[in-house]
Formats: sequence, C-alpha cells, structure tokens
Amino acid sequence: MKIRFTKHALEKFEVLKQHRILVSRNRVLNTVIAPEYTDHRRAPLVIAQSTLDINRVLRVVYKKEQDDIKIITFYPGRKSQYEK
Repeated sequence: MKIRFTKHALEKFEVLKQHRILVSRNRVLNTVIAPEYTDHRRAPLVIAQSTLDINRVLRVVYKKEQDDIKIITFYPGRKSQYEK
C-alpha cells in the first residue's frame, strides 16, 4: 500500500508551523495507520483521529484509491469538540 500526500496536505505542515502547531509527517502517517477513532460518515472520505496533546486531537482526512491512500488534509481539533 502506498500513502501519498496531496499538495494541499504537504503545504499544511508549514501553515500549522506558522501557528506554532508542530505536526510531523510520521504523526500523520501513524494516525492513518493506527487511528484511535475513524469516522466513515463522509464516505468516500475517511477521517482518522488520534491524540495530539492534552487538549487537542489530530484529524486526518484521506481517501482510499484502489490499494493506495491519498491524504487530502489534516488539522488539529479540540478534544472537547471531537471526543464525546
């Protein structure tokens, strides 16, 4: 299985860095491979979620394309909003 990032997703690393939110490529990949929660309600898109820090989660939006995964975007979110 090949995992690739869209141009937007690659640019997102720098955007978050400017806001002092550091997310590594490995953190995003690990969230897709071993999520704590997965949301399939927006099929064909999948949202994988994992803990980012004490107050936030990392949400990764991706799409399966045959045997590959295309990471579309990722973003931090408040735990209080996404964990119920």
